[in-house]
Amino acid sequence: MAIRNLHVRRLPADEDTVGALIDSLASPHDQLWPHDRWPAMRFDRPLGVGATGGHGPIRYQVVAYLPGRWIRFRFTAPRGFDGIHEFTVHRESDGTSLHHLLSMHARGPARITWPILWRPLHDAALEDCLDRAERSTAGTVRAPTRWSWLVRLLVSVVSRRFRRVVHEPVQRVPRTR
Repeated sequence: MAIRNLHVRRLPADEDTVGALIDSLASPHDQLWPHDRWPAMRFDRPLGVGATGGHGPIRYQVVAYLPGRWIRFRFTAPRGFDGIHEFTVHRESDGTSLHHLLSMHARGPARITWPILWRPLHDAALEDCLDRAERSTAGTVRAPTRWSWLVRLLVSVVSRRFRRVVHEPVQRVPRTR
């Protein structure tokens, strides 16, 4: 099954400012990936061609990188994800847009798990990512992403399954008598 999934956000900043967001990925000062809501993006070395890693159960390798403009990752897991995803910076007449493109063929079990599980989670994570980009460049988010009931349910199930807490639980203070 062929899949093409595109997310775009127009940002009130120049290309260099938006490109710096891509360059910050997986660093201690990551301004793009929403690691406060999703498993952090991590690599085995600094961002560059050949770096391998991912976020949570999604694994990939950096296969192309033009600092400040474009980065492409090739999926290595989950099984059946045969393709790439990438961030690109595009100059617009009224600012700059940040694009995220996922292009892949879902094979085997991924033909079922992509539409039911991975697509809703992917879409929510990418919109959170673009909210973070907007906050970094504009200081605010005009229309923050709200998770659907399905995404909240899937995050709950997946976070338990992979022993990764997406939101820190509320700490209850025991009552003293």
